[in-house]
Amino acid sequence: MTTLDIFADPTCPWCLIAKAELDLAMESRPDHDLELVWHPFRLNPDLPPSGMDHVAYMKAKFGGEAGIIEANEPVLRAAERLGLWVNMAAIERVPPTLDAFRLLHWAGIEAAQSRVMSGLMRVHWREGRNIADHGVLAQIAEGAGMNSEMVRRLLGTDADREEVLTREAHARERGVRAVPTFVLGNSHVIPGAQEAGFWRDVIDEIAERKAAEN
Repeated sequence: MTTLDIFADPTCPWCLIAKAELDLAMESRPDHDLELVWHPFRLNPDLPPSGMDHVAYMKAKFGGEAGIIEANEPVLRAAERLGLWVNMAAIERVPPTLDAFRLLHWAGIEAAQSRVMSGLMRVHWREGRNIADHGVLAQIAEGAGMNSEMVRRLLGTDADREEVLTREAHARERGVRAVPTFVLGNSHVIPGAQEAGFWRDVIDEIAERKAAEN
């Protein structure tokens, strides 16, 4: 298998788009050789534990209503093209994502990372629920086939908090500056939300190279 390391935050709109594009490519190439590994990289590491009001966050980031509309338009256009339901109006708060990344870390042990990331993105972008809430995270874990009671208990502790923070710091030290960022085969860095056609070409090139080696 060829490892595709993915640095993404579930509250990042372009990470949502990027995952949908990658999913499309993999669905069209069911025999693909990619092994996805999701890594922690918080879009907003300085958020307070309670998060931030969504409207206030957007105004602070994009400088008022006109800036918000300009920033959202390409995201919503891409979401429509991909058949994604993005419900901006439902999002009341921008949550801190450290605990979401702890859940993603545990999901890696059970080969459930992509299912968990799908759940995190769905709950945030479609349902507008708070993915910093431990009850919500336990529900996402259960939906991904994990033990929700165990997850709830772990979330009530500091388990693997430092591990996640260390992994994020390591990514920043390696030069990751934004999400989404992909690293293919531990050598090729691919920034941004690439379209499905790009990923299909990548999958095909990997298949051709492996066929030539055999």
